[in-house]
Amino acid sequence: MASTIRDVAREAGVSVATVSRVINNSGPVHADTRRRIDDVAKRLRYIPNGAARTLSTRRAQTIGVVLPDLYGEFFSEVIRGIDQEVQRSGWHLLVSSSHNDRAGIEAALRAMRGRVDGLIVMSPDLDTHILAQNLPDKLPVVLLNCAGDDDIYNSLNIDNRGGAFAMTEHLLRQGHGRIGLITGPMRNHDARERLRGAHEALAAAGVTAAPELEVAGDFSEQSGHRAALELLELEQRPTALFAANDSMAIGALSALREAGVRVPEEMAIAGFDDIPIARYMSPPLTTVRVSISELGDQAARRLFQVITELTGERRQELLPTELVVRRSCGADPGWRRVRHEGGGDDGDGDAV
Repeated sequence: MASTIRDVAREAGVSVATVSRVINNSGPVHADTRRRIDDVAKRLRYIPNGAARTLSTRRAQTIGVVLPDLYGEFFSEVIRGIDQEVQRSGWHLLVSSSHNDRAGIEAALRAMRGRVDGLIVMSPDLDTHILAQNLPDKLPVVLLNCAGDDDIYNSLNIDNRGGAFAMTEHLLRQGHGRIGLITGPMRNHDARERLRGAHEALAAAGVTAAPELEVAGDFSEQSGHRAALELLELEQRPTALFAANDSMAIGALSALREAGVRVPEEMAIAGFDDIPIARYMSPPLTTVRVSISELGDQAARRLFQVITELTGERRQELLPTELVVRRSCGADPGWRRVRHEGGGDDGDGDAV
């Protein structure tokens, strides 16, 4: 028969309540006693009853995560960052996809109802007011990269605007007066902010944004490939391409290679996110670095704070990005520059 909490208590010479405090990490226990209980539990191969633990602690010890998609390196890195923090805390992770629409959000929340102690939600296509209509009032929630600047929820956002400003400014400084922009879908908050940052950098340099140099993509490699071929058809081609994410930049790089356009000699190219494969492309991809796994890790840590402290304080945090120069833009790849929120230059462009 499986060992029970009473077996552990008897073998360790302590009360059932003391064992419970150790297992649930719910109260002070002397370090020597804690070690003895842990040793006995391992020797007896004691496995806590999840249902009983939930009843006693009123917690499922599970975090829910709702992402717009589960495909691609960006989302896998976000999940990895969240999972690392959840594992350190001894909790569990329940992941679902919303497919970027309201019905998907509602379905994911129904599936998680009563099974999670808090939620991390990434939904760049829906604003916080729509989310508020579907999220439970008292459930701790942290939003990732969601539209809206109100304080309804705790939130973490990437400095999309500042990162795009930095990259466009960098390409302009390299002498590129015609920069082709491969945008994400305009319903998406990240895509809108990245395009806004690029436009602001062009305006600051006295360059008028040309509509023919902007082609919409959907953040996929295929759309980047298609957009690059469309821009190559222009009578006056751009001398550089800036894609709103690395996946589209990689698709564009493939299209240029197929068309016989040398990168960076004939056309520079840059992306956004710095997904792991970006540095291994040929040539390695210049991009805007987002610490993707750290984004997930910070979201999980913030959610645990809300759950355990039961604080009513809500914080909205903007995470800085970093310009990572590699060979695809034709510049010296030996330096990076950290960019802070607001889209302005925080220094004179020297190496850091």
